[in-house]
Amino acid sequence: MGMPLELNTLIVTKGRELRVEENLFVLEKEGYRLYPIDIPVEVKKTLDSDTNGTAVIKKVEWQNSLTTITYQLISLNSTN
Repeated sequence: MGMPLELNTLIVTKGRELRVEENLFVLEKEGYRLYPIDIPVEVKKTLDSDTNGTAVIKKVEWQNSLTTITYQLISLNSTN
């Protein structure tokens, strides 16, 4: 029996990220997803939106058909 697995090379938040510390966030996604750890990746609100910033994923956890990632925002693209 196989396990469905998705490989992601960017973080799409859909506004569901939770701030843990100043630049540290946690995001829970449905299904099992594999992300690169300790490599800068783009952060977007939606798949079709512009890049909001760049983050480094520090931790990936799989449990009960959910993937939880902990990432550190290292740069932010702002219009302000």
